Amino acid sequence: MPDKPKETPHYAGHRQRLKARLMENARGLADYEILELLLALTLPRRDTKPLAKALIERFGSLKEAVLAQPAQLGGIKGLGEATKAQWTLLQELHARLGEATARRGQAVTGPQDVARAAMARLGHKDIEEFWAVFLDTKNRIIAWEQMSRGTTNATAIFPREIAAAALRLDATYVILVHNHPGGGSDPSEADIRLTDKVADACGALDIEVRDHLIVTDHDFYSFREFGRL
Repeated sequence: MPDKPKETPHYAGHRQRLKARLMENARGLADYEILELLLALTLPRRDTKPLAKALIERFGSLKEAVLAQPAQLGGIKGLGEATKAQWTLLQELHARLGEATARRGQAVTGPQDVARAAMARLGHKDIEEFWAVFLDTKNRIIAWEQMSRGTTNATAIFPREIAAAALRLDATYVILVHNHPGGGSDPSEADIRLTDKVADACGALDIEVRDHLIVTDHDFYSFREFGRL
């Protein structure tokens, strides 16, 4: 007997119509439909609509779902390593697009240049990270360097390490950057004390701490703008 033809999955026609709508009017798609098509790239043989809705319900919005840490996806049935890798790629793309105004060789004209890049790179992280941006005599970026990675609310920083990195890179100025996971951007007393210590360590070497930026995924605090540096 001839083999019975395989039935077309019930979601195949829906997905094709969704793609057609995407090409015709991408802005018209609902958030879960955008996520549905995104998930279909790694789960082509699954109905991804329920998964998309589950992700948005769990994390609260399309943005929060896409910026969820890959490890957080493990608790959702049907999402495996391929999807986690896709999420890591998406977040790296998001970070690099955000860093467009603060790349090596570009001049920093104000705190917003570095803050936008830091918000894209660090703002959504659930672990506190501390970075330093090193500048030359013309305020051009020499390098971004991660100085420390800590816990959900703290990271260990040694001022002499930042000063040593500035010397190694022949930097004239330093901008300190760290994120506040799940909190506001206002500095803590520990943030203020640390800034003073780093400024003293660098100042002894004629290197100026130009600013300290604290970022979340939607906001930032500049020590210089608030008169703390």
